[in-house]
Formats: sequence, C-alpha cells, structure tokens
Amino acid sequence: MFEIKCSFCEKVFLRRSGQINEGLKFGWHIYCSSKCQSKAKNKQKIFKCGNQNCDNIFLRIPSEIPPSGICFCSQSCAAKVSNKHRWLNLPKNYCANKDCGKVISRSNKFCSNKCQGIVKKFSDQEYTSKIIERIKLFYKNNKRIPFKKEMWGSYQAARRIFGTWNKAIIAAGFKPNPVKFAVKYIANDDHKCDSLAEKIIDDWLYARKIAHDRNIHYLDTKFTADFKVKNTLIEFFGLQGQLKRYDFLMKMKLRLIKENKLSVISIYPKDLFPKSKLNEILGNFVPRGSKKTIPKKKRLLLGTDKLFKHFKGSTLEVADFLRTTAWRGNYDD
Repeated sequence: MFEIKCSFCEKVFLRRSGQINEGLKFGWHIYCSSKCQSKAKNKQKIFKCGNQNCDNIFLRIPSEIPPSGICFCSQSCAAKVSNKHRWLNLPKNYCANKDCGKVISRSNKFCSNKCQGIVKKFSDQEYTSKIIERIKLFYKNNKRIPFKKEMWGSYQAARRIFGTWNKAIIAAGFKPNPVKFAVKYIANDDHKCDSLAEKIIDDWLYARKIAHDRNIHYLDTKFTADFKVKNTLIEFFGLQGQLKRYDFLMKMKLRLIKENKLSVISIYPKDLFPKSKLNEILGNFVPRGSKKTIPKKKRLLLGTDKLFKHFKGSTLEVADFLRTTAWRGNYDD
C-alpha cells in the first residue's frame, strides 16, 4: 500500500501499487472516494444572479452560459433587467405642453390635468361657434331646441360666454324654450297657467272632463298647489334644481305635505317631455265610461284625417282614442 493524493480534494490516502500503476498507464485521475469522483466530473459553475436586487446563488452547465457571462436565476429576473435596459434606450416621452418639459410615462400624454387644460383650451370665439353649432345640430335631429340638461359639456361654457342659457339659444337663432321659462298661457278652459307644462296638464284634465281647480292653498299657509282634483292636490315642480329659492320652497312644501299627510301628486318635467306620462300618473281620475266611442254601423278603412274630423280636430282626444282602442286603421262608423 502506498500513499497518494486525491486528484480532487488532495487528501492523502492509501492505494495498492497495482491500482496506482494502472492509473498512471492510462492517465486516469485517482480519487479518494466516489463523492470526489462525482464532483470532479461535474462541469457546472457557480453563479450569482445578474439582477442586482436578487442574491440567489445557482449552478449552470457550460452550454447554458451566455457569451456575456451574465446568468440569471429565473426568467423573471432576466425580464426585469432586460426591460429596464430596453426602457432606458427608448427616447424620452415629454409632456405635450411645450412650456412644461417634464419627462412622463410613455402611456401618458400630459403630466397633469393643468397641462391638459392649457393645451386643449379653446378660445371664447371657438367656444361660441361650437356651442351654436351644437344647438343647431340638436334642433335638426330632434325638431326642438335643447334643454340645458341635454347639453352636457356645453352648458357651463355657454353661461360663461353668453351670460345665460337663453342668450345662447337666441344667438343660435331660436326662441328660448317656453317649457323652462316664465311665460303665461291660457288653457282650453280659460284657466291662466304659468307655463306651457301647466297648460298641458290643465288641457289633459279638461279634455277628459275632470273637474279641477287652480292655485289652491295648502291648508292655511301661503303655499299654493297648481291643481286640485277632488281631495287630491297636483303639483308641477318645473324648476327643480335650477333656482336655490325654488328648491328651498319646494322642500318646505314637501315637509308640509309629510307632516299633515296631505294627498299630493308630484309631476316633474321628465313626466311631460319628451313623452307624456300623464295617462299613467293621473289615469285614476278619468271617470268610467267617459272614453270616446264610435257608433257601430259598418266597417270602413279610414285615415287619421277622418279621426280628426270625427273628434273635431282635438289632438288629445284622437291620441286618447288611439291609445285605448289599439286602432290599426279602421273602425266602426
């Protein structure tokens, strides 16, 4: 037995002379154990992750080592470093406001709402033409002038430039919408109404022969309701949300109604325009058997002009007849 050093760990151990001579003859390495032999044949190298924020230590075989010599412990770390370098190599994205000059994220166009407002701001002359053009386009499509609530995005600008919404309507070449403003009207039963909306309600009641009174006081107060049918008051809240004083008085009315448990039906502009809902709201007041009927003699095919002639030109009565009879172009005459 002779002493010899391990080719891997250099530990001194004993081997027979025959084994030593055989190893020298064939040029073999001699190891002290199978563990050292396995480690010597392992060509993997130790690396630290190329991501500076990662401290992982790992092994790589020579075929997996890139020419740069930088290895990563995972695809996630490789992507983070790669994306960082790619971002740095891209041209910088500046705020679209030329007077700002801030570098911002590539997904944004402006650094703040302030810069966006400066760039996209229109002059008063541009706003004037755009508002007038929008009002005319609305009239062309809907055959009526718009309410201010229907002009979202233009109302505040119109108030700032023209002073009032009415003046913007006049500048567009139209007469201000009477539904929203204080214009007096005379109903078909000679009742004096403060607005076209009240006239529509009054005419609806009159056309159906529903007895009603105008401007009835709430108990012994100075507050008045627009209509009264039997023991029920009918109130049209036409300026809700437009005048602070009106909203204050409206809240006082509603509180008075609640405290005294009064029977009141509230009607709002949305109940009249663009489509009337009076049949659903006030339909319970229509007397039974009061609907218009046409004598049964013989079946004739008639146009709407014959209906207007039969009902003496009353649009409300013709509309009510069509609604209640599901008319399809013929009736018994």
